[in-house]
Amino acid sequence: MIHIPDFAHASTVQIIFCFLAFITVITAFLAIFSRNPIHSALYLVISFFSIAGHYLLLNSQFLAIVHVIVYSGAIMILFLFTIMLMNLNKENEVHKPRITRLGAIVSFCLICIVLILVFINSKPIAGEYIATGEDYQSIKVLGRVLLNEYMVPFEFASILLLTAMIGVVLLSKKEKTEK
Repeated sequence: MIHIPDFAHASTVQIIFCFLAFITVITAFLAIFSRNPIHSALYLVISFFSIAGHYLLLNSQFLAIVHVIVYSGAIMILFLFTIMLMNLNKENEVHKPRITRLGAIVSFCLICIVLILVFINSKPIAGEYIATGEDYQSIKVLGRVLLNEYMVPFEFASILLLTAMIGVVLLSKKEKTEK
């Protein structure tokens, strides 16, 4: 049985959380189902701002500000420039060959299978959580943790962003039309 929350006795934080969750879900669906790519990108920006509101509710101000700056600012501007550069609304655009589409479908299916197998075979961490008492809202502590303990994932993220940037450049190049 589904429990429906009673808003008459809800706290202010719960009401704000429900409002932000509603905005996040609605704008995420609009970003997926919108036919206009510019509108999809703008809906995604609204969704990112509402997620930043969730971070603020969790008392994570630094993460909320970084989320707004990085995702709503830099990444979405790159998306908009890419959409405008590719001019996705043209009808006379050269279509990809069937072998390219088939390769994309096969790659997608293989990645999905690998991810499903990884999640099925993974085991939860059974260790205890040790509280160090450090405040991770401090930029100094956060920087030390990111660049010492999590250096390899941090570098993987930078390689992923570099690969995405190279992909955008390759996608933005005009293909030669066959005469």
